[in-house]
Amino acid sequence: MTSPSVPSPSVPRSDERWSALQWGTLLVLCAALFLDALDVSMVGVALPSIGSDLHLSTSSLQWVVSGYILGYGGLLLLGGRAADLLGRRRVFLTALAVFAVASLLGGLVDSGDLLIATRFVKGLSAAFTAPAGLSIITTTFAEGPVRNKALTIYSSCGATGFSMGLVLSGFLTEAGWRWTMLLPAPVALVALVAGLKLIPKSPREKADGRGFDLPGAVTGAGSMLLLVFTVVSASTAGWASARTLGSFAAVAVLLAAFVAIEQRSSHPLVRLGVLRDSRQVRANLGAATFFGSYVAFQFLVTQYLQNVLGYSAMQTALAFLPAGSLVAILSTRMGPVVDRFGTPRVIAAGFTSLVVGYVLFLRIGLHPNYAAVILPSMLLLGGAFAAAFPSLNIQATNGVRDEEQGMVSGLLNTSFQVGGAIFLAVVTAVVTSGANGHPASPQATLDSYRPGLWVVTGVGFAGLLLTLSGLRRRRPSYGILVASSETEAARADGGQGADVSVDDGRVAARD
Repeated sequence: MTSPSVPSPSVPRSDERWSALQWGTLLVLCAALFLDALDVSMVGVALPSIGSDLHLSTSSLQWVVSGYILGYGGLLLLGGRAADLLGRRRVFLTALAVFAVASLLGGLVDSGDLLIATRFVKGLSAAFTAPAGLSIITTTFAEGPVRNKALTIYSSCGATGFSMGLVLSGFLTEAGWRWTMLLPAPVALVALVAGLKLIPKSPREKADGRGFDLPGAVTGAGSMLLLVFTVVSASTAGWASARTLGSFAAVAVLLAAFVAIEQRSSHPLVRLGVLRDSRQVRANLGAATFFGSYVAFQFLVTQYLQNVLGYSAMQTALAFLPAGSLVAILSTRMGPVVDRFGTPRVIAAGFTSLVVGYVLFLRIGLHPNYAAVILPSMLLLGGAFAAAFPSLNIQATNGVRDEEQGMVSGLLNTSFQVGGAIFLAVVTAVVTSGANGHPASPQATLDSYRPGLWVVTGVGFAGLLLTLSGLRRRRPSYGILVASSETEAARADGGQGADVSVDDGRVAARD
């Protein structure tokens, strides 16, 4: 039996005070992630006003949302690897500057095409800030409770940004939809100035990009861009149309080429061996099902509140407020919970809360039933976000070498965004087919939403089953934390000698 190890001096204690520079760096990274998540959801309530002002059809209007997801989800793998090879600080600050400029232009343009273009550029820049920011954290804070605390705070800002997006959108839309586009610009500018002073340079800053896997970057980014584009456009072109089927075939070809290139490359964009780790697979599939189901749910709820119950933009925003408030309150306190119970259990608890919230919302009707149905559902979803988002980030990044943190961060964020695009498109197609294209009464509109809500619930339940598969049948006995270097040594030794576990977010010696 392995005796408990004495904590290494190189691993800070969980109660050790962080320096002002560490807090400042984390604050800058949190601000960027908050903006990334905010932009995904904030435009939702403003869409009717945007369409009316810029004379956009419904099919054109969807690209205001989809353009952002296309750039974000399509280029995350490239963004993550660029952070590893070109320098995390350099990539993060450059992309943040582009985000600020695109935000300013998005609030000033008078053309729908230009607005969609600025949204794509903002999504593209977020594809570089998100993995670079996450990898800065995971290479700055030592693995264990210290990193868990930092990731919890960081992830909570992303979850809060997404949850509060609709709330802020409702308030800003009352003053004018352009404010929803302009708001991120000054915040991003302040974060950029602060980042230049606070984010320290790392040895990776000296990287010159040699060995960059250009063929892998082209096929990987191309496949993700085409996949997201195909899924989003399939709702209008038709899932069985020749264009859609041809696009899916092209995606398959690009993915096959990407895999073949990565297997032979000496400097791969994605080291495919990382996907042999069941923790990585569960984290990425969990991210796709969790975020994908919620994006679709949020879309349906927004439509239900406005089209069936007749809520205004402000009332819709206030309906989502409890979920956003609960995320802000609870998510920063999840670090100790993860330290005690491990990521699989906390993720499973988050998915359970998510599914129960979905099931409860199935009771909606033609008349508002806020206290008995909508409010409890929002509270359950807020608790789900607070538990699952930080835990998924911790599970995906624990036990990963510093030089691959950008890669795994890109994979995780890709799963979030591609999952959101895919499941939103599927649910939209289900709802559209149920409407049959005819003007609908409130009851018929509600009836067309119900199949979509069942799909959302099914996706959430599938994610719950996946996370439950990660729970261990026999809970190991945990000793005192050991250093990350010992963890890597144990992995490199093929599991021989001391048995060191990081499977659930806790680095510990086991019997």
